[in-house]
Amino acid sequence: MVFGRSSRTGSPRPVEPVTLKILVAGGFGVGKTTLVGAVSEIRPLRTEETLSEAGRPVDDLDGVEAKSTTTVAMDFGRITLRDDLVLYLFGTPGQDRFWFLWDELAQGALGAVVLADTRRLEDSFAAVDYFERRGIPFTVGVNCFEGADRFAAETVRAALDLDPEVPLMMCDARDRESVKSVLVSVVEHALVRSTREREPATT
Repeated sequence: MVFGRSSRTGSPRPVEPVTLKILVAGGFGVGKTTLVGAVSEIRPLRTEETLSEAGRPVDDLDGVEAKSTTTVAMDFGRITLRDDLVLYLFGTPGQDRFWFLWDELAQGALGAVVLADTRRLEDSFAAVDYFERRGIPFTVGVNCFEGADRFAAETVRAALDLDPEVPLMMCDARDRESVKSVLVSVVEHALVRSTREREPATT
């Protein structure tokens, strides 16, 4: 952030950017940590731990057998979309036993990304339901893993039973520009919905 007064030479006063909080949610192994790391302009804060034998009975590795670590609290990153707009990204843990953290992370969030994997699409249902119930605007980003089956956006939308207004985009969680497009979609969707909710009801 930029702080301080303008100089006496008459140069314009620096603009303090607006900061917005965005959550990145989804099932176990869907790519949340990768997404935050791909786009963050600071070194991401990560709370990853190595998967252990004790967790095998509760951690479903079908489709993500190569995964060796898991987020146990959150991921944190930051990206400047414009000089006057900064996003703080909070990646949520994916496993059921860490969902109690979601309510804390969701406080003050403008919106969310629900990251989906077509190999384990059912893992996205809980995140979609969470944001729908709490009225938090979200965009679904379908992370296109190599070797995974590709489906049309409308097919994925129908499978997740999304409302027509919810944006859905294909993306690559490893690619900065792809992730930026998803984040822009979240901000735009949240602002449109906020404007609509402020409009007076017509009789």
